[in-house]
Amino acid sequence: MNAVTFLSPVTEEIKLVEERMRAQADESHPDLRAALEHLLAAGGKRIRPTLGLLVGNMLGAPLEKLVTLGAAVELLHTATLVHDDLIDGSLLRRGMATLNARWSPPATVLTGDYLFARAAKLAAETDHLPLMKLFSETLATIVNGELTQMFTSRGLISRDNYYKRIYAKTASLFEMTSRSAAMVSPASEETIEAMRDFGYQIGVAFQIVDDILDFTGDQNAVGKPLGSDLLNGLVTLPAIYYAEANPNDVDVASLPNGGWTNNDNMTRLVDNIRASDAARKAMLEAEQHVDRALVRLEALESCAESEALENLAKYIVDRKV
Repeated sequence: MNAVTFLSPVTEEIKLVEERMRAQADESHPDLRAALEHLLAAGGKRIRPTLGLLVGNMLGAPLEKLVTLGAAVELLHTATLVHDDLIDGSLLRRGMATLNARWSPPATVLTGDYLFARAAKLAAETDHLPLMKLFSETLATIVNGELTQMFTSRGLISRDNYYKRIYAKTASLFEMTSRSAAMVSPASEETIEAMRDFGYQIGVAFQIVDDILDFTGDQNAVGKPLGSDLLNGLVTLPAIYYAEANPNDVDVASLPNGGWTNNDNMTRLVDNIRASDAARKAMLEAEQHVDRALVRLEALESCAESEALENLAKYIVDRKV
């Protein structure tokens, strides 16, 4: 599935979103403006603002609110990446140097903080109080998830923990985006709930596929070393499937006791997971979430935007990066 198939209905609107994002640094310190340009140059397919634009356009929401929402969501996402890369010590993202590879930790933290603040300002500019509250709650969910991951999730082999982590890390922002776009439209509560669940389901699928690509992707395309999650003690769905099938594997057994800190053992475990059918099983689970998302579109009138949303959902499990 080519990304163009879901981007084409909102290509011009995405340009407006990026203009709004760049404008947030117009009166800032020159280094902040340079940092934002660097972050925007790192690319990405703008899937989250695209999701909001497609849902909102489909339901008749005002374009100005959708552009503002899209910029707020993407700035929030960018801020989380800035902090995540610093916390994880990542020097590359999408094949480009991360901000913390170029700046000191204090400067990187402050840049992420600035982006959070500007994202919140944009959310407020929608003049929609329930949306502003939802935006704040989502940010709290993301931060709480990061803290949980940092303090209690390392080496933990648990489906429940995994799903809570990926909701906080990824699915919550997809969910908020699609729900908010519906909220600023004249849609019914039933339709708003359908769009919320659509965002949730594709958000879960998106993170599962990310976790699969951490084992199976092309390292240059993914932009980080393969198996990096496990090397940081994060047990994702492919590793859970492998652990369930191989409970006596010595490297699996060592994970809850800090075994993930042994680089040689974890490299061996990554190789074993890559050689197993764990990634295939995880992909089937991601596809199930996409199927649930597509069911949510069935009750809506067919249009260019609904077709693009269907293509977006399918792209999430077809992508290679």
